[in-house]
Amino acid sequence: MARPRTYKTEALVLKGSPFGEADRLLTLYTLDRGKLRAVAKGVRRATSKLAGHLEPLTCSLLLLAEGRNLDVVAQAETKESFKALRDSLEALARAMYMAELVDAFAPEEVPNPGLYRLLLANLRWLSARAIALDESLEAALLRRFELRLLDLLGYRPELHRCVECSGPVTSAASFFNPRAGGVICVACRSRWSAGLLTVSPNALRLLRSLQSAEPRASPLITSASLREEVEGLLRHYIRYLLERDVHSIDFMDLLKREASPVEA
Repeated sequence: MARPRTYKTEALVLKGSPFGEADRLLTLYTLDRGKLRAVAKGVRRATSKLAGHLEPLTCSLLLLAEGRNLDVVAQAETKESFKALRDSLEALARAMYMAELVDAFAPEEVPNPGLYRLLLANLRWLSARAIALDESLEAALLRRFELRLLDLLGYRPELHRCVECSGPVTSAASFFNPRAGGVICVACRSRWSAGLLTVSPNALRLLRSLQSAEPRASPLITSASLREEVEGLLRHYIRYLLERDVHSIDFMDLLKREASPVEA
């Protein structure tokens, strides 16, 4: 029997870019096929009926036709638009960051339903709270998303045992080595001449809690200094793994600076 030339899938639109005169090249993360790239023909024309269903950060039901190089979107129906994200720059920036992480880390055409559900659940959470984001809760959400994504894609950082000697690491002073993918105990510190990040006891406890917590049980991060430390550590690790910066971080940081009170 010949293989069907069309297929249906549920997808989150990660991003889109102009393609040809009136088309758009989409990066999709699908429930059953993983990351895909597909062409949406004619969607940049004002008369397109597909355009509204294929906006970035939209969950849609798609019918795609297999092409020689790129598949083509034949039909699209919005399942969830997360409209509230467009009403808050802060929420939108965080959603864009999550989508960029998925795009950056996920290989093409490798199904990972857990990753799909993770992104979908977090977009729902952000959309539901877009107008009244709580900084402590939002920080915990982002850090847990990062840790869960790393776990699902095989980059789970080791936070309990020294990656050098395998001995248990207490909540006393310790270090994190992005190259080795985990914590280093004080005794093994001297084996590494550079590249270690100091981890405070509170930060290590928080990271362990976030790594193991269920979504609704994630701890708040009420301390600004602790938020910055944990954020910086995970940014270093993600940058090392990707070998580049995550571009949407600049937008988030800009909004954060603009929201900070100006000292007299």
